[in-house]
Amino acid sequence: MFLDFSIKDFIDIFLVALLLYYFYRVMKESRTINVFVGILIFVVVWIFVSQILKMKMLGSILDKLVSVGVIALIVLFQEEIRKFLFNLGAHQHLSRVLSFFTGSKQTDERANILPIVMACVNMSRQKTGALIVVERSIPLNDIIATGDIINAEVCQRLIENLFFKNSPLHDGAVVVKRDTIRAAGCILPVAHDSNIPKHFGLRHRAALGITQESDALAIVVSEETGNITAAIGGQFRHKLNAEQLEALLTDRETRKKKKSKDNKEKQNDNTPPITQ
Repeated sequence: MFLDFSIKDFIDIFLVALLLYYFYRVMKESRTINVFVGILIFVVVWIFVSQILKMKMLGSILDKLVSVGVIALIVLFQEEIRKFLFNLGAHQHLSRVLSFFTGSKQTDERANILPIVMACVNMSRQKTGALIVVERSIPLNDIIATGDIINAEVCQRLIENLFFKNSPLHDGAVVVKRDTIRAAGCILPVAHDSNIPKHFGLRHRAALGITQESDALAIVVSEETGNITAAIGGQFRHKLNAEQLEALLTDRETRKKKKSKDNKEKQNDNTPPITQ
């Protein structure tokens, strides 16, 4: 057995281990790790009974359970499978390749973000609750369909009027695509993570939910404190000022970190060796 072991077998084992580890992380984050361990135990018992002990009757029963269990697992872990496929398709390099072939522009090239920043700052001073979703490479047509279509140019006054307390659309989310306000009063998926701070309300949970299912950037203005919070990549950025919010919208924060990392690597490469 070991004499026939080749580099292809090593790659095969490595990829299976990597896949199991990734599923372990997804299950751990979704608090279903006990189910994952139970499935592994069942698979080990199934292999031991059917392949090693050669028990025909018990092995056939377990084979039937495995064939039916695949459908049950898809139903049981549909959210985790959906998240796995989304993260796979939303990989940074893959998104760039897809955008190149489809001809879509990257969202860091969009203009007219200053009205969004100024509107959030004014609503923060007035403690006006707001939820703004900025579409990036992944379309949000299903989210836009839940609200009222506007298709208006991004305007500071319009954004503030949409979230005015007496406005009929102030409870929903405003979706912005490039330099256009596509819709208002949109309904977003709500995140149910247990690690979300208790003082965060439905707006913050909705902002986190849309960023877990897409690469959009969600901005929340708290109605109680006036703090500006951004959600991106399933994580929060708390208490943002105008400059920090503008950096997130223009992607300058990501480029700044990358440039700083490249400079450090360049300095390390130029450091002369220490001679004794």
